[in-house]
Amino acid sequence: MNRNNKYEILLWSVAFPGFGQILNRKFFKGFLFIALEFLINVQSNFNKVILLSIHGEIEKAIQQANYQWLMFYPCLYFFAVWDAYKDVGGGKSPFAFLPFAFASYSVTVGLIFSPTFKMMGILLGPVWLPMLSVIPGVVIGLLIKKINN
Repeated sequence: MNRNNKYEILLWSVAFPGFGQILNRKFFKGFLFIALEFLINVQSNFNKVILLSIHGEIEKAIQQANYQWLMFYPCLYFFAVWDAYKDVGGGKSPFAFLPFAFASYSVTVGLIFSPTFKMMGILLGPVWLPMLSVIPGVVIGLLIKKINN
């Protein structure tokens, strides 16, 4: 494992918030992110929601989701990813944070609309709609970053 490889750190952080910080030897932040991820995950029933969604049981996933807690997840997740990437030397250009921040916003909006929003008549629910919402968030963040550089 190469602790100086910003893309490796980025991918470990994407896999689990806090892992990138631990690889960057920022142990307090890493364990704090892991604890917060665990707290939000348990309180929101997120693992159950993911399993139900993967099995196509979207209505059950919506019923199981505790949206009051789940709303915290996108901000925590994308901030942890950005923080790990920044600490290893990534994102040095001005406004490099924008794709991460806008992804957080768009995923939160996707989560808000997930109980009712249908795409081509299909209810996507609290996992698939937020995941698809990453794309416009990153694109908008990259466009604004490009305009401001």
